[in-house]
Amino acid sequence: MQLVLTEDQELLAKTAADFVKEHSPVARMRALRDANDPDGFSRPLWKQMAELGWVGVPFPEQFGGAEMGLAELAVVLEELGRALAPEPFLSTVLLGGQAVLLAGNEAQRKTWLEDVVNGEKFLALAQQERGSRFDLHRVATKAEQDGDGYRLNGEKIAVLDGGVADAIVVVARTSGSEDDRSGITLFLVPADASGLRVEKQSRVDSRGAAIVHLDDCAVGADAVLGTVGEGLATLEDVADRATVGLCAEMLGSMSDAFERTLDYLKNRLQFGVPIGSFQALKHRAAECFIQVELCRSAVMAAARAVDEGNPEASKLVSLAKARCSDAGMLVANEAVQMHGGVGMTDEYEIGFFLKRARVAELTLGDAAWHRARWAELSGY
Repeated sequence: MQLVLTEDQELLAKTAADFVKEHSPVARMRALRDANDPDGFSRPLWKQMAELGWVGVPFPEQFGGAEMGLAELAVVLEELGRALAPEPFLSTVLLGGQAVLLAGNEAQRKTWLEDVVNGEKFLALAQQERGSRFDLHRVATKAEQDGDGYRLNGEKIAVLDGGVADAIVVVARTSGSEDDRSGITLFLVPADASGLRVEKQSRVDSRGAAIVHLDDCAVGADAVLGTVGEGLATLEDVADRATVGLCAEMLGSMSDAFERTLDYLKNRLQFGVPIGSFQALKHRAAECFIQVELCRSAVMAAARAVDEGNPEASKLVSLAKARCSDAGMLVANEAVQMHGGVGMTDEYEIGFFLKRARVAELTLGDAAWHRARWAELSGY
């Protein structure tokens, strides 16, 4: 497995880095937060990203996409992660979008994916419930057949960008008990569907989320994605792809936080010398560097494994997420501490990286959950 960027990927990474530097500094995220922006991101900037082809990277050409892989999308997400760019790649492209791509029929794909790729429509995935933690198969939301359609009842939490989604992929149970692995079905529910109510929330990192309430939400048979009762396999595939994308973003965030800290260590003077010359701080910086580079290798391996259909892909995804969750928090904590008192102030941007690291750590499974999953997949 090649763990270096190809020439095309290097060019894509440079294009993304130049664009982010010009259009999306961390100060933009601060401005969106301070303005209490209802979307939490910039729709015009999202449209520009779509025009650059980034939104369509993992989608087939027939829907306007580039028909590339996660390895290419990861280099874009890494650069966006450096600037804490809040655009909804994770929710629209990798969660809702991949669910429609993998399980949708031709009509569903054509109706939604073309508009997603050109930046006109947004999707979300409503899977997590109270008490389900990170287990994808723990689903209490019910979908009961009603004539030719279904009625959905239940509540979903932590729905990323659910407040801006034009449609939400809802995970519901059509049969079995709450923790059965079978009987899970995916439904593509328009945001204006009767009985669906979205309660907007803002996370500690200022990104949008929502609680989705389903009260006798009526959908037709054409809302079903894939085969009734067999949605878990698709859901697991979608979660793996989204986790790779999240890890790439986390890699970018921790890399920038580390670089900012190095710059501070070189320029902050104490006792007439840069504090970076102190041996204790050198050791802490060296540990952060090692952890970032380990994450880089893990993320690249996971992305390539998923793209290649490697049977070890799920293990490598969990390895990458466990590594990034731990390293992201280590680097962010160390960055704030090595900045000293000013690292705790809102005026310094380093605190934003800590907030993002804390949220990303607990998104799509924390380190402990992914280590347990890796062990289970390895036969332990």
